[in-house]
Amino acid sequence: MTLTEPKQGLAAYVAVTAAYWAFMLSDGALRMLVLLHFHTLGFSPFTLAWLFLLYEFMGVVTNLSAGWIAARFGLTSTLYAGLTLQIVALIALSQLSADWAVVTSVIYVMVVQGMSGVAKDLSKMSSKSAVKLLAPEGDGLFRWVAILTGSKNAVKGFGFLLGAALLALIGFTPSVIAMAIVLGAILIGVVAFMPSGLPKGSKSAKFSQVWSKDVRINRLSVARMFLFGARDVWFVVGIPVYFHAVVSDGTHAGDRSAFFLIGSFMALWIIAYGAVQAWAPKLLKAAERDAHDFPRLATLWVGILTIVIGALAVAALFPGPWLTPVLVAGLLVFGFVFAVNSSLHSYLILAFTKAERVTMDVGFYYMSNAAGRLIGTLLSGLSYQLGGLSLCLGTAAAMSAASWVSARQLAKLDHAA
Repeated sequence: MTLTEPKQGLAAYVAVTAAYWAFMLSDGALRMLVLLHFHTLGFSPFTLAWLFLLYEFMGVVTNLSAGWIAARFGLTSTLYAGLTLQIVALIALSQLSADWAVVTSVIYVMVVQGMSGVAKDLSKMSSKSAVKLLAPEGDGLFRWVAILTGSKNAVKGFGFLLGAALLALIGFTPSVIAMAIVLGAILIGVVAFMPSGLPKGSKSAKFSQVWSKDVRINRLSVARMFLFGARDVWFVVGIPVYFHAVVSDGTHAGDRSAFFLIGSFMALWIIAYGAVQAWAPKLLKAAERDAHDFPRLATLWVGILTIVIGALAVAALFPGPWLTPVLVAGLLVFGFVFAVNSSLHSYLILAFTKAERVTMDVGFYYMSNAAGRLIGTLLSGLSYQLGGLSLCLGTAAAMSAASWVSARQLAKLDHAA
């Protein structure tokens, strides 16, 4: 699978990236809209987690098959399909009625969120695979991956703030309708102006080829699964619900203020996380390093991450007025270390894979990423409901430690290779 002409390939990559940015803006906004809207309706933390479970589960299924779909039908097809499904999901959410029973509402939102999960991972796989086909090897690859991933997360962070602001200013239903209209206009523009340059599909691609036979990719995928589980255990339900309880006084005005503050923090966290990802190659002095250094660095940084989140879990055992500022500062440190870890992983998967298998291996890797988010989402609501913030953060520390074990095994394998 190769690009036909460098200029065409670059133009296609820019178009895919711009579309991906637009998608991630809507994805971040939608997550915050759903979380805060249903929390104010009285949904428990565990019920809130259920709203996102099918979203994450469909990410696992989609990533498993998306690599084969792209290899079979081409990268542009997966991008168009992702944008279209997100528009359909937004329109479907606008039909949600306050008169429905809680069970009906939960099932409906789960199904629609599942559709949005498919949409996200089709779009993600398209852009991440495109970078492998276009970027130069070595430090150039790391730099291009870091820029794409970092900018994507910065845009998603703005989406968190946008979602919270829209909910406070115009409400849930007008917000999702407006987002569907804007994303529809972007899809039309992408289809109309997408240049040639990305690889077309191949009828020889077989679904059985999805499973990776490279043990390094398998170990990296396990490390990725636990890494993102460690983030989402606190990120999805636990911390937003905790912050809402601390900030809001239960009145409508209090809820509006809480929406802005929570949305601002989540946005700042994601934007800073994206900025660190983009800066990671310079921070790690990637141009001066041997290729075998990067698995070892991944082990080192996830070890630091485990210490940070473990310390926050211990702090949460002793609640007091000082706890909230400590959490804010500690989670920002967590975000910095997590971003470096994530950037290293994103580079390693593209460094390990071959051009002819890029969509397959990237799809398999992001299947593990989605599995981690699925586990983290479930444990976020469950751990917070059973044991409060301390159990929520302690579970995150345990998952981070599991990621360190797998990363250490990967470093040993790569050193022996």
